[in-house]
Amino acid sequence: MGRKISTIPKASVARILIKAGAKRVSQDAVDSFTDVLTGIAARISSRASEIAKHSGRKTVHEGDVRLAAKN
Repeated sequence: MGRKISTIPKASVARILIKAGAKRVSQDAVDSFTDVLTGIAARISSRASEIAKHSGRKTVHEGDVRLAAKN
């Protein structure tokens, strides 16, 4: 099985889980959490892009991302 390329660094994801209180984190848990975070990030970024377009802009601003994350 080949390596799967991730947009979010897996070391950062493992660090998030450890900071949340995990003593140890398996590679499967890191892979799963990375997939979940990537899906959430994709939905937020898509919605933020729609908000910017609706506002007549090509540039996504901080407020667009924050508004998209609320919904």
